[in-house]
Amino acid sequence: MSNKNVQGVSYTNVSHDYFEKRGLQRHAGLFGLWALGVAAVVSGDFSGWNFGIGEAGWGGLLIATLLVVVMYFGMVFSIGEMASALPHTGGAYSFARSAMGPWGGFVTGFAETIEYVATTGVIVFFSASYADGITKELFDFTMPVWAWWIILYAIFLVINIAGVKISFKFSEIVAVASLIVLGVFAVMALFSGKFSVDNLFNITPTEGNTEFLPFGFWAIVAAMPFAMWFFLGIEELPLAAEEAENPSRDIPKAGIRGLITLCVTATMVLILNPGITGADQLKESGEPLLDGFRAILPNSDVAALLAAFALIGLFASLQGIMFAYGRNIYSLSRAGYFPKVLSLTGTRKTPWTALIVGAIVGYGALLWAQYGGETAGAVVLNIAVWGAVLAYLLQMISYLLLKRKYPNLNRPYKSPVGSMGAIVAAALALLIFIGQALNEGYRSAIIAIAVVYVLGLLGFALFGRKKLVLSPEEEAAIKGHQ
Repeated sequence: MSNKNVQGVSYTNVSHDYFEKRGLQRHAGLFGLWALGVAAVVSGDFSGWNFGIGEAGWGGLLIATLLVVVMYFGMVFSIGEMASALPHTGGAYSFARSAMGPWGGFVTGFAETIEYVATTGVIVFFSASYADGITKELFDFTMPVWAWWIILYAIFLVINIAGVKISFKFSEIVAVASLIVLGVFAVMALFSGKFSVDNLFNITPTEGNTEFLPFGFWAIVAAMPFAMWFFLGIEELPLAAEEAENPSRDIPKAGIRGLITLCVTATMVLILNPGITGADQLKESGEPLLDGFRAILPNSDVAALLAAFALIGLFASLQGIMFAYGRNIYSLSRAGYFPKVLSLTGTRKTPWTALIVGAIVGYGALLWAQYGGETAGAVVLNIAVWGAVLAYLLQMISYLLLKRKYPNLNRPYKSPVGSMGAIVAAALALLIFIGQALNEGYRSAIIAIAVVYVLGLLGFALFGRKKLVLSPEEEAAIKGHQ
């Protein structure tokens, strides 16, 4: 295949040990994959979602969440079908590569790179906020945010680089622990005597609007990116395909079960947290669950201790999303879209170079946002959501194209909602995409993504497309065209 041209790209021969230096290890079963998916997302129950109240009020966020749930079910069903047919680490890039060619594969994979690197940064930001609040309350000790960020990135790089067994075991432990913490909060909230439906509607509506929708109907669209925070990341499971024992069977099952789990936790948090504290008091909080514990417990030290347990949820997602960006960068690098050094795995069979470089980029994005006069958490969150909805839209297009182009492709799992589910999910993703583009508050995030995308496309056009490698994703796509 040396220098063979295929759809505007060239493939080159690599050394005989190229893939040996870039090998992964199979380990995860159904429970491990479910835990990875839940762990990647569960921090959204602890921070971030509540900014949607500031955009649309509690009622608006409720409607936004219901719409987002519809989008995620349509998407998880569709992704499960594609993952069963194309069980490669590339995930979204792999699907788009087979459906839309090398450029479509790169654009989709790059969107997911932006999503996961930025999402990791957001979780680091919120974790640092929680951790500093806890140490200040209990020990009167505080550190600059940039120092917390370094510590958190370093800890989770070690966990992710240490080996796939350690990585999945940690995900299993923190996923279960996070669900226990949320369950404890729900029980405490229900029996505290402080829950009131009136607290959900204590935001003064603007002229002509109601307490249920204090800022009108269009505000629902503005709240959808924050409603996504309850679920963003569950779509990462196909990235574990080459580390799963039976990916074609277990990835669709784990995705659906994980999404159902997250729907339960999102319902508890969305109703009980503002029902305890008041919606207006929660709309700008960096640590809403801690505020909930504080409202229930008069002793701030006890609340801080419980918040330390809440930090487990953020740590769970740090683990899960760092896993995702590592495998995403690894798969694109292995195929030559990114510099090939980023796919080296070493003796522990983990993509250590991809993990380290992704952490450096995420840390830089936080510094740029924090010291550029913006609120780092909100800006980087919107960068993450922008990358996510673009990747979602392209994956649903890929699903529809694959159904049409390869109707006889072996699909061990088939979506129960078929093409219509993908169309609805794509339409909702497009709505969020347009809503962000029209919202001036997201302008910094949009400009940042545009700049990064232009640089990425230029790099691929000038360098990457001339030196691609027949990775499993590329080989599957080329065979499909024959």
